[in-house]
Amino acid sequence: MSMIVKTSAEIRQDFLDFFKSKDHKIVQSAPVVPFDDPTLLFTNAGMNQFKDIFLGKGTRDYNRATDTQKCIRVSGKHNDLEEVGYDTYHHTLFEMLGNWSFGDYYKAEAIEWAWELLTEVWKLPKERLWVTVYRTDDEALELWKEKTDIDTTHILRFDEKDNFWEMGDTGPCGPCSEIHINLSDDLNAAHLVNADSPECIEIWNLVFIQYFREKDGTLHDLPAKHVDTGMGFERVCAVLQEKKSNYDTDVFTPYLNKLVELSGVKYEVEEHKIAMRVIADHIRALTFAIADGALPGNEGRGYVLRRILRRAARYGRKLNLTQPFMFKLVDTVATVMGEHFPEVKENRDNIVRVIKSEEESFNATLDRGMDLFAEVAETTKKAGSKTIDGENVFKLYDTFGFPVDLTALLAREADLEIDLEKFEVLMAEQKERARQSTKDKLSAAGLDKLDSLTIETNTEDPTQFVGYSETVTKAKVTGFKFSDGKYFVTTCRTPFYTESGGQVSDEGTITVNGKAFPVIKLLKLDNQIVHIFESENDLELKLDDEVYLEVEDYNRKAVKRNHSATHLLHKALRDILGTHVQQSGSYVGADRLRFDFTHFEKVNADELAKIEETVNKKIYAGIELQHHKDTPFDEAKDMGALMFFGDKYGDKVNVVQFGDYSIEFCGGTHVNNTAEIGGFKIISESSIASGVRRIEAVTGEGVIEYINEQKDQIVSANTKIKELQDEKKKLEKELAEMQLQEKLGGLDTILSSAEDLQGIAVYKGKVEAVNIDELKSMGDELRNKMKPGVGLLIAEINDKVSIVCVVSDEMIKEKKLAAGKIVGDIAKMLGGGGGGRPHMATAGAKDVSKIDEALDKVIEVIGKFL
Repeated sequence: MSMIVKTSAEIRQDFLDFFKSKDHKIVQSAPVVPFDDPTLLFTNAGMNQFKDIFLGKGTRDYNRATDTQKCIRVSGKHNDLEEVGYDTYHHTLFEMLGNWSFGDYYKAEAIEWAWELLTEVWKLPKERLWVTVYRTDDEALELWKEKTDIDTTHILRFDEKDNFWEMGDTGPCGPCSEIHINLSDDLNAAHLVNADSPECIEIWNLVFIQYFREKDGTLHDLPAKHVDTGMGFERVCAVLQEKKSNYDTDVFTPYLNKLVELSGVKYEVEEHKIAMRVIADHIRALTFAIADGALPGNEGRGYVLRRILRRAARYGRKLNLTQPFMFKLVDTVATVMGEHFPEVKENRDNIVRVIKSEEESFNATLDRGMDLFAEVAETTKKAGSKTIDGENVFKLYDTFGFPVDLTALLAREADLEIDLEKFEVLMAEQKERARQSTKDKLSAAGLDKLDSLTIETNTEDPTQFVGYSETVTKAKVTGFKFSDGKYFVTTCRTPFYTESGGQVSDEGTITVNGKAFPVIKLLKLDNQIVHIFESENDLELKLDDEVYLEVEDYNRKAVKRNHSATHLLHKALRDILGTHVQQSGSYVGADRLRFDFTHFEKVNADELAKIEETVNKKIYAGIELQHHKDTPFDEAKDMGALMFFGDKYGDKVNVVQFGDYSIEFCGGTHVNNTAEIGGFKIISESSIASGVRRIEAVTGEGVIEYINEQKDQIVSANTKIKELQDEKKKLEKELAEMQLQEKLGGLDTILSSAEDLQGIAVYKGKVEAVNIDELKSMGDELRNKMKPGVGLLIAEINDKVSIVCVVSDEMIKEKKLAAGKIVGDIAKMLGGGGGGRPHMATAGAKDVSKIDEALDKVIEVIGKFL
């Protein structure tokens, strides 16, 4: 083939410019993480963001659109993971170029423009292009003949498997026409079309949505017909750059070059090529998913990302990359993709932190898991089996975090298989345990059947939410159902906010036929808001009856304070910790707020103080709310509004702005002025996952309640401390008394060894005491127990000498002996002095070395005073 070689950036722009010239609006790629669609883990096709139009539930202010949609296919029906790296044209993340008609042009224009772009703008050789149509779609076949100059023998019919598109078992569907390019040497490539051959690949699919399939399988015409096309960007780049492999285009070569640099391994041997292709593919998927708010984890899309990262880390070992390396490729993604997808550049630091943290975490267990696998593989082979049992596959998953596909890869390399059936049984049992736990909780609340709820309504119009300006309203009933003692009622309008974007549902009442009932739960069912309340009997409710809806105002105001504070907190975190901070979840209730955000270390006390101070300053500044309702999405982005985790963003969005400080996409309810928040207090900061922190806080009256709680706790703690101190003193006293009694027991030896001095009993000895008071107590005890005479006790206390002398009353009267004089003379021998009353006296001295000598002189000293 001979064509003008273009860069991938030029090819992408050619496509968008071409359809812009055909009056198409260039729309932004939807996030690859569809937080608003619980049926999808990842955006996997260009049509995802327009799904509501095809279902008849949404509209746009344009009827022609073009875009390049970033997609991830790695789970469920669309799962290309096992092929990635082994072939040259499957990817986990890919771009899908598309053009759309919503009830405007149809097959003729779609076919004509597709041919024009491929053959006139990109100059693809017509003789290499082949087209398929659905077996009964004569209209499309004739239009290919009429609107293009394709070789008519290159138009082939195929059945439903290849050429009929369906959104699901029911819903919009229609025939499609695919364009393939023959890359083989044989120009007669009919046998290669739809044969999954790299020699003849599909590059563009034109889907004509004209039917609706009912539950019984029957088809009927839609009121409006749509066009939905998808072109594989990576594949068309390979064709236009005349490469046999997508990985040889400039879409992927920068990653391969970087891997050669990091590993020192050349891109030559097939084993190394496969490893590099896997890593190059996987780093793109990880980077885009994390940029759009997803994080590796243990469930749902988080686990898919963890699988991708761990699969890539395992292939890195084949390139001798045993330390974390994936995070070093993020800059390459930002360089290659950042111009058209600026979110990659904007979130680069956060993406690097997340991937590096995950790599470090997995590296710590990878080697241990590999050792276990080696043991299991060896045991399996020794037993003469070719299949690793499911229990070990599950153990590798549950203990070491080995995704089952990683274990399957290792098994394949060891010429083994895995018992996938048993593994899935064990996984199902684990999921059932978790599911039953959730079911039990719902059942306890009487809400376990809501997932299958259906309500017939008399309108397809969405319930009008008037809660931004009203908390009470009258409304007509548009649908209702009575089941298990509960009423499920939809109305034309409502002031009740239904849980979304982290904000809890409102509380309040619904008044039916003059009787008020508490609303126990709110649900969004399609585009209707369902009010659920309990009633013991039939209320004779009818369609178009008027009911009175009233939101509990006190509760609503508390929620508004907390929600607005969440926006101020988000901005303060980004200002103080860095712009890598992104919201990863939230809870906004009347009692408190919770904010989860990306950050890779504990927020220290100084930072928390600054964050709290910053938020309070903005509260006290009294900043007015600017609520931009129904703002065009692109206009909101141009305003600089930050996207808020978990909210659905259509063509028209709500933007909440507080001056020039905070501006974010948000559909919640808010204060009119930050001063209404009253105050803000952080009550905790913690880690909830790798790279994700959580702050919990209170506002308004919640701050006063929190302070009072802290005050009560302090008073309670002080009382407790006083009680403990008193108890401690009591115990210390009891212990001292016990110890003293034990020591007093030692006086028995002294009492039994009295010496006689002229008929006077003399008691003397060395004792142990902790202080002079204790020594005096021992002196009292000695005086009480001894015969008429004199007693002298010496103790070494704190490296000094303490002495006590006691004299019985008889010796004082008859012999005129005085304890003060005796103890004074003994003290002088030890380099000290002392004195006291005749019956008891104490003294102190320094020379402990002469204690025994002094005791020997006691008889002599007493004799002097006789």
